Amino acid sequence: MTSPTPLIAGNWKMNGLASGLSEAQAVAAGIGASKARVAICPPATLVERAAAALKNTKVAVGGQDCRAEVSGAFTGDVAAEMLADAGASLVILGHSERRAGYGETDAVVAAKVGAALRAGLEPIICVGETLDERKAERAIEVVTAQVKGSLPAELAGKAFSVAYEPVWAIGTGLTPTTPEIEEIHIAIRATLVERFGEHGKTAPILYGGSVKPSNAAEILHAAEVGGALVGGASLKAEDFLGIINAL
Repeated sequence: MTSPTPLIAGNWKMNGLASGLSEAQAVAAGIGASKARVAICPPATLVERAAAALKNTKVAVGGQDCRAEVSGAFTGDVAAEMLADAGASLVILGHSERRAGYGETDAVVAAKVGAALRAGLEPIICVGETLDERKAERAIEVVTAQVKGSLPAELAGKAFSVAYEPVWAIGTGLTPTTPEIEEIHIAIRATLVERFGEHGKTAPILYGGSVKPSNAAEILHAAEVGGALVGGASLKAEDFLGIINAL
């Protein structure tokens, strides 16, 4: 079995102006010999400028969402082709903030994954349970159902990753225990293998949810954890590099 190449991706969410690109450049300058692939996903307004600022570095640029359609009367939305045209090579899809705040279903996420593939973008597909679902001991059931519903068949043979982000841990400072993380990641891996065969063994499974330099090493070395999707800690080069270098 080929081990997945780790991916550390920073999700800037609705944060960042042009002045913040110096932090992204500092990340690129400080990566060194890290064995992980590194990406930063800034707001759509910065994708093109981030791609220019990080050209010829080890840091890729991604988007935070895309519309399933190529074009149309969708004021305020961004097509996958637009992200690719601006210099992105990846895109985050199905983040819990999109699912909860915008009512995105697994079917909607799957359609967006198809759009990402159409545009040549590598999707990072997010899944995760709420605190109520965790307390009801439904975490594995909920997460594996999201994996099945959000990952379309056309992902077979394509580059993608799944990001497990327990909703209750995002931005709260709370994190599951290492055994809890491993339990979900192992279940996700089994689901990926069931759906995609050998290819399902090599897609990275990222952990996200209050990842910071102080807990990164323990999380990143847990079973079936193939990287991290980092929120707030990716906004500062020092913190993000602390996570990248924890591998």
